[in-house]
Amino acid sequence: MIPLHEVLILAAILFAISIMGIFLNRKNVVILLMAIELMLLSVNMNFIAFSYYLGDMAGQVFVFFILTVAAAESAIGLAILIVLFRNRRTINVDDLDALKG
Repeated sequence: MIPLHEVLILAAILFAISIMGIFLNRKNVVILLMAIELMLLSVNMNFIAFSYYLGDMAGQVFVFFILTVAAAESAIGLAILIVLFRNRRTINVDDLDALKG
């Protein structure tokens, strides 16, 4: 059995990697989306760890709802990204600052 503090340390490392991915890479939208998904997965790992060690199933059920929303978010984000690439021929964040009205 893995101790709770080791799971929490792993989740904190994953969360820190995702924060660094967001702050260090401000150019590519795909990498930003992947960093946000990694952040959600690290939070889900905390929910599952606490749910398992407390013997309560509520955290694991809550993770299923979070994963459903995350799947919808990534599908919508990739669809927006495809539309932006078709219109602008780039996915750099710096080139996407002008809005049409």
